[in-house]
Amino acid sequence: MRFKDKVAIVTGAGSGVGKAIAEMLAAEGGKVVCADISGNQDKVAAGIGANAVAVHTDVAREDDIRNMVATAEREFGRLDILFNNAGFGGGMAPLHEQTVEKWDYIHSVNIRGVFMGMKYGIISMLRTGGGNIVNITSSSGMVGRKHHSVYGSAKAGVNHLTKIAALDYAKMNIRVNAVVPSTMWTGLVAMSKDHPEPPPGIGRPAGLPMDRWGLAREIAAPALFLASDEASFITGALLPADGGYCIGFSGMGAEHTGAPGT
Repeated sequence: MRFKDKVAIVTGAGSGVGKAIAEMLAAEGGKVVCADISGNQDKVAAGIGANAVAVHTDVAREDDIRNMVATAEREFGRLDILFNNAGFGGGMAPLHEQTVEKWDYIHSVNIRGVFMGMKYGIISMLRTGGGNIVNITSSSGMVGRKHHSVYGSAKAGVNHLTKIAALDYAKMNIRVNAVVPSTMWTGLVAMSKDHPEPPPGIGRPAGLPMDRWGLAREIAAPALFLASDEASFITGALLPADGGYCIGFSGMGAEHTGAPGT
């Protein structure tokens, strides 16, 4: 019961890593605001029960972020933990083929949304004496991946935001950390909608030393660790949960065959 009476917000809670975080945290005694744009957040919250509420949230919209934080305060009295998980990969292409519109859209969710979540989450946490923020980033923000200029730059920005916010609030009892996934079997992989785990014979993602897909629970578990009191002396950390991708990356620009990040 590491999270007994703790109140958390999970963005992107309707599926994948966000759903796993919300369910695992509630199972350990936490109260959860399930935020998502898909509509699936309602089903996830209903499955958890009385210790969860759902809120429709487009993380690219400032008013939605404000409402998300206000929902936690109104329903459960405070905000202790924020998991900035919502994000998407967009298309992969050489930089000169990327459009300004795609740049703006991908960055509005993957970094602007995280910035706003942190901003209003921190304001709430400062009122109640502190808290924890865990950002879900991507190995695309740690190493160069061919054709990932737009998405990779957004996730690299989140990595740096994590470090700077950790310094800004280190003396204010707010810890800020990140989990760094690689290729995950989540909602960004089309087949995962019908198969909770990779079916036998499915192709393996390229470039992972562990030679298999990562699962949502394998990102949720380190995220919960960073949010717990067990990690009380850890802040500003970028924790890879990537099957060895970042340390094994050859720098040769190998093609990427699966969905990036979360």
